Amino acid sequence: MKFVEEYRDPDLAKKLLERIHKNSRKSIRLMEFCGGHTVAIFRHGIRQLLPDTIKMLSGPGCPVCVTASADLDKAIALADMKDVIVASFGDMVRVPGSYSSLQKAKADGADIRIVYSVQDALAIASENPGKQVVFVGIGFETTAPTVAASVLQAQTEEIVNYSILSLHKICPPVMKAILDLGEVNLSGIICPGHVSAIIGSHPYQFIPDHYGIACAVSGFEPLDILLAVDMLVGQIESGQPRVEIAYRRGVKPEGNTQAVKLMESVFEVSDANWRGIGAIPASGLRLRGEYGKYDAEKRFEIEPGPAIEPKGCICGSILRGVSTPLECRLFRRTCTPESPVGPCMVSSEGTCATYYYYQGS
Repeated sequence: MKFVEEYRDPDLAKKLLERIHKNSRKSIRLMEFCGGHTVAIFRHGIRQLLPDTIKMLSGPGCPVCVTASADLDKAIALADMKDVIVASFGDMVRVPGSYSSLQKAKADGADIRIVYSVQDALAIASENPGKQVVFVGIGFETTAPTVAASVLQAQTEEIVNYSILSLHKICPPVMKAILDLGEVNLSGIICPGHVSAIIGSHPYQFIPDHYGIACAVSGFEPLDILLAVDMLVGQIESGQPRVEIAYRRGVKPEGNTQAVKLMESVFEVSDANWRGIGAIPASGLRLRGEYGKYDAEKRFEIEPGPAIEPKGCICGSILRGVSTPLECRLFRRTCTPESPVGPCMVSSEGTCATYYYYQGS
């Protein structure tokens, strides 16, 4: 398969690893931001192949995982309302909220539909004119343009029973927040691939400029990640941090300008609440005022009650790269993929789930 097998070539991987081992002399700490990268790194055993000088940390790049309990509680409260259908991606349904989950609400009779795209949710609204359909919009800049397109389509087709609970978040501000917290002393960052396909590499320029930290945008195949690590090692060893792209088949420096334009035409930047970090200014997306009738928070009176976090769960510190799942006393005991306590064990890109499936005990 083109662009898959070529990026899993063992001979090329060996050459890259030899170069990394040869050039990496300083002890460095690299963080992969994206949950997809975390899965790929563990699946292909990349951590074990790198030299001892390189320590890899996992960051907050899983949109399901960083959704705060208070925001998830809003979705559950909507599901409990009469004549409301909540449409959501599958992972979100299983994430525990403060008092319940969408899965439990569904078992109790709420009308909750698992969808594979926002278009599925729009179709449900068309087919159920007597119901209000709320799509739980999660994800980073990768998914926001498609949700924006659904709002424009609903407007064009005069679908009046459709709205969005926008829990979307944007990546550069949380990267800044992680660096400002100073809890992890990073030398380099593997920037997200899918997000960067939309926004490009330019938005990360503040990282080398203001923090002196190396950046490389990576794809998701083994050679993509090894090339990104090789680039980061070169930057760090030379003392010349910058933003490089190790995923040029998917990412341009300027990004996908049409997708960004679409996203910005429907959404505006807002503050957002991140699990384990708290409120981060200008890190979320909300519907612009002219699309307020599609905003679930404006259409409905949502009062979910005070939010609480699962007792003993350390998802917050795991998302910040401060801890690993192996340090959690619930991991593999009371918290498993079959019975998750926190979101990092639910999502297929969650760090806890990745450790569970790929990291030996």
